[in-house]
Amino acid sequence: MILAINTNAALDRVVFIDRFVPNTSMRTNRSALSIGGKGLDAALVLQTLGAPVKAVSFMAGKNGEILADLLDKNKIDKDLIWLPGETREANVIVETDFNRHSHITTYGYKVTRKDCDTLLARIALYAPQTQWAVMAGSLPEGAPAGYYREMIELLHSRGVKTLIDNQGAPMLEALAAQPEIVKMNQHEFQDTFKMPVENQEQLIQACLAQMEHHRIKSMVITCGKDGILVFTSEGILQGRCALEVKEINAAGAGDAVSAALAYRLSLGDSWSQALSWAVATSVAVIKTEGTAECYLSDIMEIYPNTWVKALK
Repeated sequence: MILAINTNAALDRVVFIDRFVPNTSMRTNRSALSIGGKGLDAALVLQTLGAPVKAVSFMAGKNGEILADLLDKNKIDKDLIWLPGETREANVIVETDFNRHSHITTYGYKVTRKDCDTLLARIALYAPQTQWAVMAGSLPEGAPAGYYREMIELLHSRGVKTLIDNQGAPMLEALAAQPEIVKMNQHEFQDTFKMPVENQEQLIQACLAQMEHHRIKSMVITCGKDGILVFTSEGILQGRCALEVKEINAAGAGDAVSAALAYRLSLGDSWSQALSWAVATSVAVIKTEGTAECYLSDIMEIYPNTWVKALK
């Protein structure tokens, strides 16, 4: 089983407009409600891939009820810890003229130390059935910066492999627990490690430097149209798609990478094979309107058109 851990849930409201024009009235062509929160998005993709998945998350308020209903409609096995307050709403603004998306997110619920311990207890409960755990997204107000580190240490004590997708102080704290995979996008890498890069060569050198400094086992960096870079003890890989795919909504594409890697590695795939699945799954996501939504038929169609090469 793959355990998808989400601490800061969100209800995504995706709004499509031609372009954002300040100081004007704009009308949306269409809108959609979607599952939000990086851990829950990973659970949605895992469900699509046919992986055995359990989603564990905090939840609150009316937005939480809508979000829980969306999880049910997508047949995602879940264990929700209900809190006072309200779940965040993430307004995803998709500008179709430019194929870009922006997020405007409201404040959400707060958590206490007791709430954090409750979630840790749920993680411990499911650990015996879990091969990999994906933990992703921001921490809610009240959670300690080292909360992901606590999770990784708990999971490692139960023999569970971990993938973390985060940035900033929580990521730096988590590195001390030696997660199996550290995943972020290129901008998050630069913000976290304060290492501005101007090209791929500089990015590769910066990643290698941080891996050595923090003793990182494997690192995955998503680079948008430039594909995905993977750094392992076996070498550096780059994965891309040979198809030209029209982007509709890229929100959740990075979460698809986390989901596909954890699942395929749990099945015994090599890094090269798992990376091909990650590329295909993330490309399938950008073809849909909803956050992290994809179809298995699209993934299977895209997969033969992915390529992975080893970099020096």
